[in-house]
Amino acid sequence: MDKKLEFFVEGMDCPSCAEKIETAVKALPGVGETRVNYSRSRLELTSPDQLKAVDAVTNAVRKLGYGISEGAQGKSGDEKKAWYQTAKGKQVLLAGSVLAIAVIISLILPATGRVPFALAALIPLLPFLRKAWAGTRVGQPFTIETLVSLAVVGAVLIGESLEAGVVVFLFSIGELLESVAAARARRGVEALAAFMPKVALLVTDDRTVEVPAADLVPGQIVEIRPGSRVPADGMILTGESSIDESPVTGESVPVDKVPGDNLYAGSINADGLIRLEVTKSAADNMIARILQMVEEAEASKSPTARFIDRFSRYYTPAVILVSTAVVVLPPLLTGASWEEWAYKGLAILLIGCPCALVLSTPAAITSGIATGARHGLLVKGGAALETIGRVKFIAFDKTGTLTAGTPRVTDIAAFGGESKRVLSLAAAVEAGSSHPLALAIGDEAESRGLDPLRTTDHQAQRGKGAWALVEGVKVTVASPRHARTLANIPKEMNEKIGELEALGKTVVVVLRGVLPLGLIAMRDELRADSKTSMAALRKLKVRPIMLTGDNARAAAALANELKIEFKAELLPDDKLEWIKNLATDSKAPVGMVGDGINDAPALAQADVGISMGGGTDVALETADAALLHERVGDVPALIRLSRATMANIHQNIALALGLKAVFLVTTLLGVTSLWMAIMADTGATVLVTINALRLLSFDPKAIEPLHSMRKSLH
Repeated sequence: MDKKLEFFVEGMDCPSCAEKIETAVKALPGVGETRVNYSRSRLELTSPDQLKAVDAVTNAVRKLGYGISEGAQGKSGDEKKAWYQTAKGKQVLLAGSVLAIAVIISLILPATGRVPFALAALIPLLPFLRKAWAGTRVGQPFTIETLVSLAVVGAVLIGESLEAGVVVFLFSIGELLESVAAARARRGVEALAAFMPKVALLVTDDRTVEVPAADLVPGQIVEIRPGSRVPADGMILTGESSIDESPVTGESVPVDKVPGDNLYAGSINADGLIRLEVTKSAADNMIARILQMVEEAEASKSPTARFIDRFSRYYTPAVILVSTAVVVLPPLLTGASWEEWAYKGLAILLIGCPCALVLSTPAAITSGIATGARHGLLVKGGAALETIGRVKFIAFDKTGTLTAGTPRVTDIAAFGGESKRVLSLAAAVEAGSSHPLALAIGDEAESRGLDPLRTTDHQAQRGKGAWALVEGVKVTVASPRHARTLANIPKEMNEKIGELEALGKTVVVVLRGVLPLGLIAMRDELRADSKTSMAALRKLKVRPIMLTGDNARAAAALANELKIEFKAELLPDDKLEWIKNLATDSKAPVGMVGDGINDAPALAQADVGISMGGGTDVALETADAALLHERVGDVPALIRLSRATMANIHQNIALALGLKAVFLVTTLLGVTSLWMAIMADTGATVLVTINALRLLSFDPKAIEPLHSMRKSLH
């Protein structure tokens, strides 16, 4: 059986590094599925022989010039070191020192000529030469290190040793800046883990014992005092308090919690003493799951990133060919100076380094996903993040999505006995169901003090209703539409149904056998932000549509309030078909927002499924994106985040290619020097990274998101 292994790779700060490592590791015997995440410095793989795999992988990665240690967090400690203590920081100090020494020697001993500068270029180049050779051995000869090595060695050979030394120094600085930026993005996500307390107060025999929070298991009881952090996901048993959930969900307003409510690990208990029953282990709590989701999302490439990867495979060899042509053709065809055109060809090698281009997309995607996670917007991958911003239609489920999902009984109309009897029978049929309408009927029966009736053979019919044997007779609670297929509904009952539905209420019919006994009407109010959210979507040029299994009159009443289109009386399969047809007819991506349970087929069918489940297991696993807050307003926020991320990607690509185009022209005109050429690559890489990091301070929930982006620049 294959075992999963995890490694921390030091110095892996860009997609090119990740691709090189992944290629080398995949080629090893006994290594199965392999996944590399450069933004988290993580390497994951499967292997049947753990000991052999660890040795083989460690040796292969070290030969490529990277540090590696087993475990997700690693042993290098580079994240906590000052820049000058890291491997890349030491490389900068070495390159700068030997260059400074060369300058001093050339001033004191002019007769040494170019030798000091040649040594100043070649000595710090050795690590890059080793990486270039290692990349060639694993089938990747066209790496950034290869281009730099060729340019520096070529510059030394044509007598431009000083510029060669400056090139190595500037390239080392660029590598360091890239590393620092990657570490900053990494810390932005991993800061979530810091919210987890190290210890917890375990309740045993009415006394508390301090234990490691990581050792807590479901079923244990913990005590949380005012001002303390919640040590595990769980449910409040005793006590009431105001809970600050901002570390987990980004929600800044504390939430009042009472017995029966669920709490997230990492939240802060503001003012009350509470006892909590642990429901999830440390490895499965909300923070751990968010970190896992973000990591998986970062590792999955977006369509744009995949295109850039494919493009770069041909781009780098093409740069070498163009550089060779620039060196050879002008002297052969026109008799021009070999030295002059060799210099220009080497400059083109440096200008053509693809680092900034390859980094342009994943850097923005990583920042966008991390920003979303901090605001309670979880996106499962770059592909989903790209698509969300391009949707033209978003379909919303009604109950629990546009509405609060907590309907209340408003009317009971009996047509064959007392209303109390109608409610008792309905409550008996719906006992044990988690459907919001069933819960509303049960709550009403309980509030009236009705004793539960004995039932057997419960059965639910999705989208239609439910039935059970109550006191030996089949009793059905059904939608009016389904009830009409089971029994003859009298005229006065149909009129009452129409009257209640016209008021925006949901009606169910109670049948005893085939005899209609009465009606129960319920109303589920719109969420407080539903109206403003629909207006925000229209402003974003996205068309919202409500899909519901409810009756047409009730749906129309709510849709009129929201000023949106609607489709009513839809079964789950109907919703799926409707989503499919809308995508085909519109020829544009379609989104679907639901609770992650009843709407699973439609969520899966949509180009982007968005689950509003308040962080439940189903909500996190069903769709492409999950909203931790139960707020409709997070849907337009998700679209803003996607569009801001895509705008950032386009800016990055323009920066990378634009700078290269400018320097290509200036090089051919003889204006650009070698050190200016490497500045073009290093500068583009730094600009792309800084631009991507701006997304970390972007607020997708701001009323004026563009203003938020501008503000983040300062």
